[in-house]
This record gives sequence, structure tokens and C-alpha cells, in this order.
Amino acid sequence: LCNLMSATNNNLLPQHVSIIMDGNGRWAKQRGKERTEGHIEGVESVRACTEYAAERGIKYLSLFAFSEENWGRPQEEVEALMSLMVKCISAETPTFTKNNIRFVVLGNLERLSEGLRTEIADCMALTAGNTGLTLILFLSYSGKWDIVQAANRVLASNGGEGEITMEQLEAALCTRAAAIPDPDLLIRTSGEMRISNYMLWQSAYTEYYFTDILWPDFRKNEFKAALEDYAKRERRYGKV
Repeated sequence: LCNLMSATNNNLLPQHVSIIMDGNGRWAKQRGKERTEGHIEGVESVRACTEYAAERGIKYLSLFAFSEENWGRPQEEVEALMSLMVKCISAETPTFTKNNIRFVVLGNLERLSEGLRTEIADCMALTAGNTGLTLILFLSYSGKWDIVQAANRVLASNGGEGEITMEQLEAALCTRAAAIPDPDLLIRTSGEMRISNYMLWQSAYTEYYFTDILWPDFRKNEFKAALEDYAKRERRYGKV
């Protein structure tokens, strides 16, 4: 017990945990439900993990909610997801304010509906001054898009001339613009062992944790297990 406690003390906590929330559809299918029911249940996992991150003192929790590739899903499912996000952001804004949580959304937001963009902007504005946990939602996001948009930003600032440096490109990534550090720990649920075009640049030295648990079943105990595993690792960043 003492070893377990020492392995999970706050000194060994990751500053930024990111989660690829996968398995909602499979969770629903296993229970004979519509895929949207899996997404609805997945919202409860978002709440549980947000609460646990705040309790443990993690500074940044980011969630990969919807990739640019996800636009290729059936229109009915996409519309249901967008509607669910509007409702959730609207409903959770008072909770974020009460619990000192800063809310940030990153991605190619131009593709989102006007109603969803309005809810996002309102929530971000209301929570911008909060100093506790920063909760980041990646919507309509891909790592390749992020790198391309960063390169275009640098080119525009340079007047289209000269070489792009790594420092310039890194500073122009959407996470940097929002003052979000690179993730220390990336969790993916549902047994898939890939990062699916997510934070390609930012995760260069991130620790990965893969679990067979489907996202709607990933709650505080599962999150705790991931943190315990992370605490046992030694991060050398290419050094000895």
C-alpha cells in the first residue's frame, strides 16, 4: 500500500493528460442500443474524468471528441453528436464556473454549426479567467490540419518568404496559441493502439497508455490505473 501511495503522489502526476475517447459505438452495439446512446453514456465518463482530474490537481485535461475524419460518418450520427455537444456545453457552463474550470475548444471550428460555435464562444469567455483545471475539447481536429495551419500562419507572418523554423512552427500550433503545454500522458480507450492523427507534433515525447476499456466504462478507477502506470515510468526525452 505504501508503494502504491508513493507511486501516485502529486509529484509524479502528469501536468497534461489527454484522452482519445473511443468505443462509444461498440459499447452501444454490445447492449443492442443505438450508437447515439453510447455517446450519451460517454458524457458521464467525461464528467467523471473531469472531476477526478480536478481532485488530483492535474492542470490540463484534453479530450479528443471529434476528428476531421469523423465528418465522414453518417449524417444522422454527426448531427446527433453536434446536438449533444450544444446541450452539454450549455448545461456544464455553470459547473465550470462554480468549480474554477477553464474551458477551451480547439480545432477547425469553421466547420461547426453557428449554434455550436456560439455556445463554445460563450463558455470560453465566461471561464477564461478561471485558474483551476483547464479542460480542452478537440473538435473537428486533426494533427495534420494543425501543422498545415501553423505553417500557413508562419508564412503569412513572414510575408511568404524565408524558411520556417521548428520554433516558429511550434509557436503557431493551435495548442500554443491557447497556452496549452504538450501532453505528458495520452490515454486511448477501446483497445485500439494508434493515435489517429491526433496532436502529431505535440505528442512527440508523450507517454502512451492503451486500455481495452470502452470509453463509456472509463471512470475514476480506470483513470487512477492510468496515472499509477504513468508514475512508474522514467521519461528521458531521448537522453540517457
